[in-house]
Amino acid sequence: MNYLLPVLAVLLSFAFIFLTKPRSRKEVRLLLAFSGAFLLALTVFELLPEVFAGPDPRLSGIFIMLGILLQIFLEFFSKGAEHGHVHMQNESNTFPWLLFISLSLHSFLEGIPVEKHGSILYGIIVHKVPIALVLSIFLLHSKMERYLAFMFMLFFSMMTPLGTFFAANSDWADTYYLPLTSLVIGVFLHISTVILFESSEGHSFNIRKIGVIILGIAVAYFM
Repeated sequence: MNYLLPVLAVLLSFAFIFLTKPRSRKEVRLLLAFSGAFLLALTVFELLPEVFAGPDPRLSGIFIMLGILLQIFLEFFSKGAEHGHVHMQNESNTFPWLLFISLSLHSFLEGIPVEKHGSILYGIIVHKVPIALVLSIFLLHSKMERYLAFMFMLFFSMMTPLGTFFAANSDWADTYYLPLTSLVIGVFLHISTVILFESSEGHSFNIRKIGVIILGIAVAYFM
């Protein structure tokens, strides 16, 4: 299931957009807010205690900061797709390689902690669904051939399971598990906090947004 669920989350989201053909992304905002809170809470409750209980907490902190910097770097190419919007022109009919590579690297990394923390898988899935919805809207309303859009989503969906497989079968990944997990924590912290900041218009108070954020934290705590 660790390998199958992320693939299904992405492909079913793509199928939903393909069949319903929505043009607006507004309906995804509350789901994004929930996913950001849920992922952030799981990171704080599950991953942070583990890496800081390790033999070198300061090194873990360094890798967390490197993860934040890595995600900032990746977003120069993904244009923010990891947190629910794509600041790219959709007039091109060519395969968006930079977007694909940056999202794939992000997805591969986030699969690494799943091997030892199964609950993180649910945070990743809840995170992937709104991202896949927004990405599908972007791809299907571009001038790209439909089969290329599908191939993009298919290979993108496989990256997180590949990260989990790598963590489960690589001696190198096992040896450097804590630094790698710390790196992923940095990625998660950056993405989840940006999602929470950007999921409302004008950063105005929104009782529904506050409600789903509290719900996301509560669900993560009781998992």
